[in-house]
Amino acid sequence: MSENKIENRRPLSSRNNKWLAGFAAWLARKSFPTPNQISCLSMLFALFGAVALFFSQSISALIFCALMVQMRLLCNLFDGMVAVEGGKKTANGAIFNEFPDRVADSLFLIALGYATPFFWLGWLAALLAALTAYIRIFGGSLGLPQRFQGPMAKQQRMAAITVGCLLAAVEIYFNLTAYTLSATLIIITLGTAYTCYVRTMAISAELNSLEKQNEKVTR
Repeated sequence: MSENKIENRRPLSSRNNKWLAGFAAWLARKSFPTPNQISCLSMLFALFGAVALFFSQSISALIFCALMVQMRLLCNLFDGMVAVEGGKKTANGAIFNEFPDRVADSLFLIALGYATPFFWLGWLAALLAALTAYIRIFGGSLGLPQRFQGPMAKQQRMAAITVGCLLAAVEIYFNLTAYTLSATLIIITLGTAYTCYVRTMAISAELNSLEKQNEKVTR
């Protein structure tokens, strides 16, 4: 794996967990599932969770959706660990590393929108989530390290949905209301929009810094 590709890998402390690393090593020794199949499996978990949230905001549906979010994140973790640490990278792995993420993000966020009175905000959140990835990859296309910072990157968005669903389940149990989901969606949307701004400004600052360095060299 090249140094540039290592730099462009999302930093995750969970990769150092011995239990998760052991399970990833066990998966790597199997012919099924491959890293790309694990990536696609994340979309399936996202679909299950999104359907549950879309059609029912019952306590069981909310808890199930929170569980599906975590299963999606585990897929995101294990596809990379099996591919990199397990030595099973493929030529088209970069495609499977990105495209299923965009689909999974959109499924959860759009479903969250329809679970609230603000369905359009779910679509906006999905668009902004895709934009954060576009900005990250755009920076990489300019030769800069890809930036995964938040405050509302993928991990933070999924954590917010998980916590939001669980709190909404508690809220419904005691009050039979569902304001928590709306608050969660608003926080995610605003946070994701700000993340787009932060990443764009970081890329701009780095490009300006490189330009100044080049000017000093040519003098």
